[in-house]
Amino acid sequence: MSNARATHLSRRGILAAGGALGLGAVLAACGDDDAKSSGSDKETAAAKSGPWTFKDDRGTTAKADKIPANIVSFIGVAAALHDYGIESKGVFGPTKLKDGKADVQAGDLDISKVTIIGNEWGQFNIEKYAALSPDVLITTMFDSAGTLWYVPEESKKKILAVGAPSVGISVYDIQLPTPLARMLELAKSLGADTSSATITAAKKRFEDAAARLRAAAKAKPDIKVLAGSASQDIFYVSGSNLSADLEYYKALGVNFVEPPASALKASGGWFENLSWENVDKYGADIIMMDNRTSAIQPADITEGTWKKLPAVKAGQVIARNPEPILSYAKCAPLLEDLAKAIENAKKVS
Repeated sequence: MSNARATHLSRRGILAAGGALGLGAVLAACGDDDAKSSGSDKETAAAKSGPWTFKDDRGTTAKADKIPANIVSFIGVAAALHDYGIESKGVFGPTKLKDGKADVQAGDLDISKVTIIGNEWGQFNIEKYAALSPDVLITTMFDSAGTLWYVPEESKKKILAVGAPSVGISVYDIQLPTPLARMLELAKSLGADTSSATITAAKKRFEDAAARLRAAAKAKPDIKVLAGSASQDIFYVSGSNLSADLEYYKALGVNFVEPPASALKASGGWFENLSWENVDKYGADIIMMDNRTSAIQPADITEGTWKKLPAVKAGQVIARNPEPILSYAKCAPLLEDLAKAIENAKKVS
């Protein structure tokens, strides 16, 4: 969505549609011999002392004299890099809940060990950012214009003027394996041992999950899946285009509810707004609901029209993170959960 940052409504649109995904140096350079990958010490030492470059999805090449140690990244990116052994010193985006617990987008990060320079949309403390002496700023992009996700447009120039190069990984109008591969490539450039047994196993699990989802969709082609998100006044129904996860699931054969182009036009193709009175506009056998804290969760929806939906009554509602954490370890369960839901689903629409 090219104007994702223009207004609060646009932000909600991305959040609903799912076009919306602080700890020091890279793992291999942190001095913990047990954490280093065997056989990679010499390579890592050479890379650490040598120049670093990475061409991002804007076509921009980020450069540094050595591998970045002080990494500042969007929380979902930090979570993905963490899975590859690369730690961020600072993070921005939904990180900490009001009760102090980690947001779902933080993955397995220990958020007590990162500096949070912004926890909500529009928040980005430039003073805190500069104090970290950042070597690189990394985030995702949800439009074709290369807008850096959760980097406020109004302060972008000041943020970039701090001097750290920026890296953007696109998750716009592509299938999930592409940004997954790009994040792995980025992690490798930052010192990750991408041939480790852990990463190899995670990638194999993802591939197996994809095969399982393809088989489930083929076995039950009539099962219709709706991707939704709830707010106080509006129920959002996502189209399957533009979102990296939904595009991939569709390519694997999942039968999605598809709002017409005319209904998606106002949001730039991402989603259709429905009032709660019209939440039953589309028949669905499975409903995937936005599990981020920006959305009302299924258990908290009080609307009677929601409770009457056949998929809800049948207990065929599952979670979806429209901003997947881009590591194979985090994305494999997403495919497994959808495959299981389709395998067990009854036709209720």
